[in-house]
Order: sequence, then C-alpha cells, then structure tokens
Amino acid sequence: MSLFNDIVNKKERISIVGLGYVGMPIAVAFAKKVDVVGFDINNEKIDSYKNGFDLTKEVGNEALKNTKVDFTSDEKKLREAKFHIIAVPTPVKSDHTPDLTPVESASKIVGRNLRKGSIVVFESTVYPGVTEDICVPILEEESGLRCGIDFKVGYSPERINPGDKVHRLETITKVVSGMDKDSLETISKVYELVVDAGVYKAQSIKVAEAAKVIENSQRDINIAFMNELSIIFNKMNIDTKAVLEAAGTKWNFLNFFPGLVGGHCIGVDPYYLTYKAEQLGYHSQIILSGRRINDDMGKYVVENLIKNIINADIPVKDAKVAILGFTFKENCPDTRNTRVIDIVHELKEYGIIPVIADPEADTEEANKEYGIDFHAMSEIRNMDAIVVAVGHNQFLELAFKDIDAMFKKNSSKNKVLIDIKGIFSRQAFENEGYKYWRL
Repeated sequence: MSLFNDIVNKKERISIVGLGYVGMPIAVAFAKKVDVVGFDINNEKIDSYKNGFDLTKEVGNEALKNTKVDFTSDEKKLREAKFHIIAVPTPVKSDHTPDLTPVESASKIVGRNLRKGSIVVFESTVYPGVTEDICVPILEEESGLRCGIDFKVGYSPERINPGDKVHRLETITKVVSGMDKDSLETISKVYELVVDAGVYKAQSIKVAEAAKVIENSQRDINIAFMNELSIIFNKMNIDTKAVLEAAGTKWNFLNFFPGLVGGHCIGVDPYYLTYKAEQLGYHSQIILSGRRINDDMGKYVVENLIKNIINADIPVKDAKVAILGFTFKENCPDTRNTRVIDIVHELKEYGIIPVIADPEADTEEANKEYGIDFHAMSEIRNMDAIVVAVGHNQFLELAFKDIDAMFKKNSSKNKVLIDIKGIFSRQAFENEGYKYWRL
C-alpha cells in the first residue's frame, strides 16, 4: 500500500495512456485528487486539451481549462509515474478479428518508460488472457523488468458510456482486478479515490476481462433480437414500437429497442469473445447470429427506403436523399464504427449520393475516416426522402414544420421519412400523407 500512500501524498504520479472518450475523463477525474500525466501520441489532441477544448464533449471545455492534468505527447514524461492506466481503443479488422495494435503499441511505450515498483492497469476491452499473455511479455521485453517481481499488472474494464451525462466514471461501480492480493488492494484504493459508486474486486484478471466483454455482447444479442422482431413485424404490417410499448408494461420485460449497432464497444466486443472461442475450438452460435443480424441492418433500412421511394412515384436514380445524424449514437461526436456508413454505401449501390447533416459529429474525424463532408441543417432542402438515423437532442426538438421544410414543395404523398429510432410521431406524418417508416 506504500505506492497508494505515495500517490495520495503526491510523491508519485498516475499516468493515463490514451486520451480519448475513456482516457480523458479518467485523467480529469484523477487530477482533482492526485498528480496526473495525461499521455497521447496525437499532438493535435494534446494541443486541443491544453487550450481547454474538449474534442470528446465528455467533460466540457470549462473542466479542461481548470484541470491540473499534465497533458503531453512526450513518452519520457511517463517515467514520472508509477501507476499507469492504459485506455486505448481495441477495434476489429475488416475480417472481424481483433486488432490489438493499439494496446500492443501502448504496452511498448509504457514498457520503455517503466520503473521498478510500478503497477500497470489495462482498461481496454479485450478477450480473456490478453493482459497476461500478450501485454505482460511486451512490458517485460521493453523494460527489462520482471512481472510479479519488479512491477505488477491489473485490469479494470472501462464502463464509461459516451454522451451519457448520468452514468459517468464516478457513478458506475468499477470492476477491478490484480495479479495478486497486494496489487488488487492498491488498484482498488486508487480507483476508490474517484469512483463514488465503489469498486468490485474480481476474482482474477481473466474474470474481469471476461466480465467486460460479455456486458456488451449481452446488449448486442438483445438488440439483435429486437431487430429481428422489427423485420418480422414489418412483414406483418405491425408497428414494432407499439408492440414494445405494450410488452414493456410487464415488470420483467427488458427494454431494448431495434436500431443500428455501431461504436467501439457493442459492435466490436462480441467479436473479441468469439475469436477466442474459435481458437479453443468452439464456434459461437447465438453471439455470431446476433452480430450478423445487426451488421445487416443498414442494408435492410435502405431496402425499405427504396420501396417507399418507389411507392411514392419518385425515380430512384435521381432521388434526393438526406441523412440526419452520422455518429454511432445520440448526443456524442464519435463517428468511429458508425453503422450509418452502411446506409451511405448501400444508397450508392442505387446511384444515390446522400446529403448528410450532423451538428454533433466530429467533422474532421468523419472526413478522415470516411471521406464524408457534412452539410449544415439549413442546407437540407428540396429532398424527396429523409433518413433520421440518430436521435440527437437537436433532432428531437424539430417540429413537423421543420421536417416538412426540408422536402420538395410537392404533394405530401411524394415525401418519404425513414425514422430509424422512432423519435417522431408516426400518426402526425401519416395524417399529412407522408410515406413514414421506422424499425
């Protein structure tokens, strides 16, 4: 516990490696209590944080201006810390296999700057075994130190929900684990400094890794079930939202809803689990079935958009289509692994280049990742069809007249509104003659 006391007494520092939607809020939270080095290899990101501009919109510009985090892209500054938290993304490759490059690279950086007596905690979502079987050997090789003797490791899965102002680092129970009893106690004490909801001590590092990866797999499967129900009820000409509202009156009915499943967690984590299962000779049935359904929802949405365009007597090839919302979820600027891109690609198969507006999205990230340029909301005019893809608060505030102003000034029966999240009143638009469709 001497390391914990040194941290509290500011004789030693904590480092956060990776300052994205997860790492940056952690750094800011810890900096209220202890000395923190915030490290990221992205110089532009570091400059932005130093200037008090929150790219993630997770803590706000004011909190950044007032934070005491020592933001840096100089890895040698990590030598000033003895408690390291690695919070880098863990994406999947195009073939849906884990891409461990970021976490391996972060391990090399920390390893090169590791001091005796340090603890390294991984927060990145991985399959069971990555911390001890992949990351520890890298740390040992780069540092020349021995794990368990010269330094120790732990794992504490991130549970931050981007864009969520209620479920924050401080308010969510933190699962922690360590390689032995001493490291577990120190890691627990350190996180208790900032997590008001308390910590849960997992039995082992592998248990903690597994717990994280199944949290999002469970959500993925439940949403896939709702998406499949939506497909079935659509064929029956039954409104899925109305069905779920009726079923939701039962006390133990789980309130999941159909939708596009993207982002860097729910749409990714199940593949980490099934990848490891495949290595052990087990082929997942339920998990991968859910993934297939969710991965195909963009195509399904476009199929129904085209059907409605045809029913509205609009020539498909020349149809003017707008998409409102491009991020992977509402009220969040993050466009990584957004499944709205599937709609864009599918529309291009029909010769339609959609106009896209998203006042919340990170414009630079969208352009760099997808080659997408956004239009201002005021530029969405003279459309034949509109796809409302994300439930941003700004979209929730749109009245019927605001939506109607985006369409061509022709008969309402020639106007198509695809409301993926079901945020608008079906009755209001259908009463005006619109072709309205939602999942």
